[in-house]
Amino acid sequence: MQAIAEQQAPGRARALLIHFTPGSRTAWHTHPFGQILHVLLGRARVQCDGEEVVELGPGSSIRFDAGENHWHGAAPDQAMVHLAIQEADEQGVTTTWGRHVTDAEYQPD
Repeated sequence: MQAIAEQQAPGRARALLIHFTPGSRTAWHTHPFGQILHVLLGRARVQCDGEEVVELGPGSSIRFDAGENHWHGAAPDQAMVHLAIQEADEQGVTTTWGRHVTDAEYQPD
């Protein structure tokens, strides 16, 4: 993970460049003001709580609403790089982490 841009106060936006190895993924998590992901390389898998897993390719973007529980990572056979943009809350928190994503959630069949 590489921080590539961060606004100074009173701004709260942050941009990160994140590399995932094949099959790797985040834990379930939320963002206080939501998040935008933009896939730069490879294939991404993303899922919002209660919805199906979606695959995205280079040039695709997805938005998560404030407080929306979700995860994202690379496809099983490809590395993936995405740009993540989110805002920090008044305490500087951008992410609240939850439980790990199970293999069954990652590869529903």
